[in-house]
Amino acid sequence: MLIPENVRKILISQQYRIVGLHSAVKICHWTKKSLTENKVCYKEKWYGIKSHRCLQFSPNVIWCDHHCLWCWRIQSGDRANLVWKEFPFEPEKIDEPKEVLIQAIEARKELLSGFKGNPKVDRQKWEEAIKPTSIAISLSGEPCLYPKLSELIEESHKLGMKTFLVTNGTLPEVLEKLSLPWQLYITLPAPDEETYLKACRPLIKDGWERINKSLELFPSLDCRKVIRLTLVKGLNLKNPEKYADLILKAEPDFIEAKSYMHVGESQKRLKKENMPSMEDIRIFAKRLAELIGYEYKDEDLASRVALLTRK
Repeated sequence: MLIPENVRKILISQQYRIVGLHSAVKICHWTKKSLTENKVCYKEKWYGIKSHRCLQFSPNVIWCDHHCLWCWRIQSGDRANLVWKEFPFEPEKIDEPKEVLIQAIEARKELLSGFKGNPKVDRQKWEEAIKPTSIAISLSGEPCLYPKLSELIEESHKLGMKTFLVTNGTLPEVLEKLSLPWQLYITLPAPDEETYLKACRPLIKDGWERINKSLELFPSLDCRKVIRLTLVKGLNLKNPEKYADLILKAEPDFIEAKSYMHVGESQKRLKKENMPSMEDIRIFAKRLAELIGYEYKDEDLASRVALLTRK
């Protein structure tokens, strides 16, 4: 199955660029901010990657086994006459990682071309920006559904890029055999199964069990590891004790407790009032840090996110 034409048109209108049969790139908000205002993403402050040199990429842009309420992406059924088979991922042909990466870098360069003549943008910084040094495999869709993900990570490393992989954790069998990225994220969406079912609206029956298997697998994976909490008021911003029990199984190097942001298609599913304040995040994250013995290391107000690290 290819990307349906009506979906493709919407993605392009949202400034995605389709790459190959099933992949996509988009210029990150913080890439633009870095070029025009010299402001950077919290990932630059915390992990040392450069916001203006980060390639935001998805190897399967409209396929996922979750319909998370907070997700910014278009989901099948979100709009009238906009329905497709999201799971499983069954394209007519699987694009080769090396080829799709080259195309993705070129597509990103084209998207950045308009910044070249912007008087607010330093020319040398723009020249750097079109040569990405990191790749965030997290833009849209569940990347672990792409059957050549290991090769994609390996090819990214050959091109000198640090890889950030963000997964929902429902494919532990993929993580177990994966060529590991530089930094691996699992999004822990809920403190318990009841909340998980409400928040993620999974297209699979055993998603909660699979996420728990991935958490148990996490300590054995030899790379930098992060648990990401996307927190929504009135939904999953609760029960830090239950989150603590799950996180202790995973033994991550870092925990990011981040506010849901009222953007994209999520605005049709949630209200602006569901977006926690920085103070909400701060209180929750500090309590969580106490429970698991981690340090409340830093926070970023613009993204409403707190960082917890091992002591």
